[in-house]
Amino acid sequence: MEYNLADLFESVVDVVPDREALVYIDVPGTGAVRRLTYAELDTAANRIGHHLIDSGIRPGEHVGLHMYNGIEYLQVALGCLKARAVPVNVNYRYVEEELVYLYRDADLVGLVFDAELTDRVAAALPLTEKLRHLVRVGDPVPGVDAVAFTDAEAAGSPERGFPQRSGDDQFIIYTGGTTGMPKGVMWRQEDLFFSGMGGGAPTGEPVKKPEELAERVAAGGSGITFFPTPPLMHGTSTLTAFIGFNFGQRVVLHRKFSPEDVLRTIEREKVTSMSLVGDAMLRPLIDALKGPMKGTDTSSMFSVSSSGAIMSDTVRRQFLELVPNVMLLNNFGSSESGFNGTATDDAGPERGFRVRVNSRTQVVDPATHEPVAVGEVGRVAQCGHVPLGYYNDPRKTAETFFEKDGERWVLLGDMATVDEDGVVIVLGRGSQCINTGGEKVYPEEVEQALKSHPDVYDALVAGVPDTTWGHHVAAVVQLREGAPRPSLDDIRTHCRSRLAGYKIPRQLVIEDSIQRSPSGKADYRWAREVAVRADG
Repeated sequence: MEYNLADLFESVVDVVPDREALVYIDVPGTGAVRRLTYAELDTAANRIGHHLIDSGIRPGEHVGLHMYNGIEYLQVALGCLKARAVPVNVNYRYVEEELVYLYRDADLVGLVFDAELTDRVAAALPLTEKLRHLVRVGDPVPGVDAVAFTDAEAAGSPERGFPQRSGDDQFIIYTGGTTGMPKGVMWRQEDLFFSGMGGGAPTGEPVKKPEELAERVAAGGSGITFFPTPPLMHGTSTLTAFIGFNFGQRVVLHRKFSPEDVLRTIEREKVTSMSLVGDAMLRPLIDALKGPMKGTDTSSMFSVSSSGAIMSDTVRRQFLELVPNVMLLNNFGSSESGFNGTATDDAGPERGFRVRVNSRTQVVDPATHEPVAVGEVGRVAQCGHVPLGYYNDPRKTAETFFEKDGERWVLLGDMATVDEDGVVIVLGRGSQCINTGGEKVYPEEVEQALKSHPDVYDALVAGVPDTTWGHHVAAVVQLREGAPRPSLDDIRTHCRSRLAGYKIPRQLVIEDSIQRSPSGKADYRWAREVAVRADG
């Protein structure tokens, strides 16, 4: 047995077959709840895996998962892994041009898609010549000739009987493409297991052999319920679900994020560990707990973790006033590195986003790849279990991945410094850095200060061309409902005690809502366009 995700999952199934594995709430059109044990989920994945093989999908070929959250998403992901096909996430918000790019860039030969996305799939298909096998989840919609998911399930064998698998089998995660078109991060499954899933123990000692995972599950009990609330199409949510499976615990899913429904599920299913993405998801939960969901029993909750965007200090405090016993974790990581570390409790706009990183993470000079001195700015890098590179992008792979002292490294886009205690202070993405009068400003730091204003509900910060400063700092702000409209001077006065003068916004744009991805990640291109248009 190797560190192969399908092998590891099957080993867990064999020791807790009757334990509840997956709960899907709000089945479209019925409002019902579906519950699968580990044995039932294993059988369901076997059926899809055999269907893919029977349909001509060969080991190493790529299958797109173009779906909303649901049992089918994880069933197909597991089915691909069992059949040694490579699962590839597809953003369900993409329109025709973006889909054509991703389908072609990923060399998809198979696609499983939700019926309500049929129009977009149909528009992209004529330009994706390698895509030869399609499976539709849901009732048929004219426009695409595809196998019904229920028929695919019925035709596939419920037994295992798959060819021998390997830790070298791949898993591809496409990034969101906030600074260009999306890129497919190629992971060996063994590397992803250790870097993205903690090696079977995200906060403890990783397993030393594949067989140990099932041994730990057999020796432990049940009682933990993982609730990944962002879309599974984003790698962090799928990895959270797999972490739950690696523990032999229960995973709960919703089709889409709704704060009221999330809180109902926490109460009904006794959720213990919830993951989300930053303030964009935490703030609506706070509003619901103060309003229509006041009194919801959240006593089962042990932890709330965020990755992809931070929970700001102000919003964290507001949530803890309502749910005082929960542990709030700002995790730091990426599609290219997996998990790097967790922010310290003293992070904030005055001290920065302070992260205690794992032993494989350093801040390095991007030119020499050597560690920077205390206080110097460099880029976050990680060694050891890192991806093979970007699929179909040798140039970007060469820029991002390197070898040093016989180890593979990945150079992330996050700029950071290190203090005397070895704590990493993450400044922000280098691609979003604003150069104003020769000074560098990272949007995340300014956004934290803006969100601490009592009238600000959400905010993004972007650089706008400026004849005097090169660029100036622009704040795009969404106000709380019913809040008075602040002036730029009001905002600047509020920020002055929290930020150096050159970081304080010189422009304020108030919008009805802040545009983010379905997972809550910042859309900086949109913010920049809004600010430039308002400045013109």
